[in-house]
Amino acid sequence: MSNTRKAAIAVIGLAGAAIGWYLISPLFLNTVVDEAFPPLATVTDSTTTTVGPTTSVPEAQTTSPTTPPTTAAPAEPELVLMGSFMDADDNHKGEGTASIYEINGRNVLRFEDFDVTNGPDLHVYLVEDATATSLSGFGEYTDLGELKGNQGNQNYDLPSTFDPAITGGVVIWCEPFQVLFAVAALGS
Repeated sequence: MSNTRKAAIAVIGLAGAAIGWYLISPLFLNTVVDEAFPPLATVTDSTTTTVGPTTSVPEAQTTSPTTPPTTAAPAEPELVLMGSFMDADDNHKGEGTASIYEINGRNVLRFEDFDVTNGPDLHVYLVEDATATSLSGFGEYTDLGELKGNQGNQNYDLPSTFDPAITGGVVIWCEPFQVLFAVAALGS
């Protein structure tokens, strides 16, 4: 066997091993995320204070002794939609809750006690039809980006175009294989 042929076989073998590791390793590795619930914001005169898991102190305020500073109380998070994750099939399993909250005019998707079978390049989609198993069946959908971790509590900011009336669920979708990993139908 010539040296050129040996080198070609070695390169093909290394490329195959790298591709195999990329595709198979997520099945054996877990990425755990533990994000706090998104903080609430309050407005104090012209400064902003964050309350919740992290607190920042407002900058010094200039007020006259006769005019007390006005402080707006933070709005309580309002639960908009909620559902529980279910397995997509025998090989792709998911559990935990998905909740959408409105917090001071913005919408946040929150996963709690979340656990899904890991895979390569998993994405979080908001979909119109949570009973579908393919992109073409989801109806309108929004890709919120890569899944932060296959286990744990995590938050995803929703776009300003979010409409709860056309959001039927959340799916965890594998981009390379176009496969559904888990789904949570959302309801009030």
